[in-house]
Amino acid sequence: MNQPVSAVSGIGPRYVEILESMGIHTVMDLLTHFPFRYENHEIQPLAEAEHNERVTVQGTVHSVPELRMFKGKKSRLTVRLLADGLLVKAVFFNQPYMKKQISLNDKLIVSGTFDKHRLQISGAIVKAEEKIKRGGLEPVYSVKGDLKQNKMRQFIEAAVADFVEGVPELLPDSLLERYQLLARNRAFYYLHFPKDESFFLQARRRMAYEELLLFQLKMQWFRQTERKAESGQQKSWSKEAFDSFLLSLPFKLTDAQERVLTEILTDLGGAERMNRLLQGDVGSGKTVIAAAALYANYLSGFQGALMVPTEILAEQHSESLASLFNGMGMTIAHISGSSKTKEKREALERLATGEVDLVTGTHALIQEGVSFHKLGLVITDEQHRFGVEQRRTLRNKGLRPDVLFMTATPIPRTLAISAFGDMDVSTIDQLPAGRKPIETHWGKRNMLPRVMQFIDREIEKGHQAYVIAPLIEESEVLEVQNAIDLHKSFEEALPHRSVGLMHGRLHHEEKDAVMQAFQKNDVQILVSTTVVEVGVNVPNATVMVIYDADRFGLAQLHQLRGRVGRGSDQSHCILLADPKTDVGKERMSIMTETTDGFELSRRDLEMRGPGEFFGVRQSGMPKFKVADLVEDYRILETARKDARTIIETGVLFSHESYREIRAALERDPAFREERVD
Repeated sequence: MNQPVSAVSGIGPRYVEILESMGIHTVMDLLTHFPFRYENHEIQPLAEAEHNERVTVQGTVHSVPELRMFKGKKSRLTVRLLADGLLVKAVFFNQPYMKKQISLNDKLIVSGTFDKHRLQISGAIVKAEEKIKRGGLEPVYSVKGDLKQNKMRQFIEAAVADFVEGVPELLPDSLLERYQLLARNRAFYYLHFPKDESFFLQARRRMAYEELLLFQLKMQWFRQTERKAESGQQKSWSKEAFDSFLLSLPFKLTDAQERVLTEILTDLGGAERMNRLLQGDVGSGKTVIAAAALYANYLSGFQGALMVPTEILAEQHSESLASLFNGMGMTIAHISGSSKTKEKREALERLATGEVDLVTGTHALIQEGVSFHKLGLVITDEQHRFGVEQRRTLRNKGLRPDVLFMTATPIPRTLAISAFGDMDVSTIDQLPAGRKPIETHWGKRNMLPRVMQFIDREIEKGHQAYVIAPLIEESEVLEVQNAIDLHKSFEEALPHRSVGLMHGRLHHEEKDAVMQAFQKNDVQILVSTTVVEVGVNVPNATVMVIYDADRFGLAQLHQLRGRVGRGSDQSHCILLADPKTDVGKERMSIMTETTDGFELSRRDLEMRGPGEFFGVRQSGMPKFKVADLVEDYRILETARKDARTIIETGVLFSHESYREIRAALERDPAFREERVD
């Protein structure tokens, strides 16, 4: 199975290079390159077809084919077909040769995407009659460059014919029998070549369970390893001093905040290390809970560290914590990449001797050269999941702090517990009283002049506004240019207002100066790329304008919206977008319908799927080949329970039937290193 992909008949050097660029290096890589969809070769009645569904229909040519050529070699061929009593338009892209092959009154079988409203089949291809007679589901694979669909099918057919019988079984017989699962090699076969939907579903169920079980076994193993290797510091503190801190707060905690704080304090005082995920909607008050945990940690004689993804946010937290802890006796230091060398050296020395009680900064805080005297609590932010690697870095320094990981991207609780199997989960599901819901409006991009007038009126009332430039993932240069152009438009339209500009290409000092000017209301309108997305707090800002809002995901739009609505005044979020797709339109509609982050995250999960929703960068979620964390939620729950039993009973390392699972897990470097620990 680990033979190079060139071992498959028909794959020469030219295709080896393309396959390797796709991450397909071995025979096993090719066998697990599963189809992303299937084409049904059965002819179906159009009356039963859904909008945007891929269909195969048979009809009679009702018009002379019309061919239009565009720049380069692009073309569009249109022909009308009479199918099932309906006159439908079939559109063939970049197949000009079809014009000579299609004549009036010909009988045609075509396949493509059906637009129910326009009665149009787009991306049409003519189907061979023998394929229709053969029936079944035809796999469609992701391909690249000169490697076309037919060639990829040919390679996979050869790989399956020669190698699939040798695919090793990972699961023990006990699990195969308990859940009536297909053998692994049969599952591979039917994922590539299902006879019908029932065969595909059986194969998919088998592979989804395997992937989720392996994922959960890693999670449960990391959790057990930490609990065995790292007993907690069992902190204790003066209840009187802690209560006086809570009483000093300018507001009363919500019931949800009190519940979550109790869970965290119980962890801090317990024998096991805390490893907890704190999730809550934008503005639900996670920061004050973090502050309370840091204060209990300080009263217990330990140092605390708060790590966030950006310098701006780190400085803001440093200032807000200094204000919260004013008069409490805590010494707070802020260490940043832009700190002057002398200041940084002094702060590091004071941290090492224990003179500093709390340090804020980016994730560079756990890098080499940073030593703590007695680190008791690390609080970290969602942008970089504080995972196994970071915990090992701390452990190698002889540190075993409690860890609290905060996220403002709410995840449905049941899914969070399963997905973050190595963490406990606390959820703040209630917003502080007195907050006015943010009014969200969606308008076309040509409404920008009217939006500028609205912002001007808000500034007249003493308020401020954010304007977010379009997100261009492919090009930071274009993204920055968009922000510069938008900034110029606002300066020209509102010359009597102070307009600031912030983007990723500015030096830290420049960003800092702009942000401070905005916080002091010296800048009234801040035009920015998404660098203001997380945590920035300017209560005086009441307007958030997001240009080309359909380029953003729901979670990101919600994060941006959460930058306003932090004071007592009515706030507004204005989405300017001309979405071309149904998904883009739906996203805009959802944003205007609800301000509930949990409802939005549920809808976002449905629309984008968990891989994109969680994002590997953001959460450490693996990319599954088959499994889907939402669709396969029940399988995930089953896998979680099975993984816990397998780890707790010790059969993973003692029983011969788990040998292949063990081998699969040990191919993961993080798992291997944890075992050595």
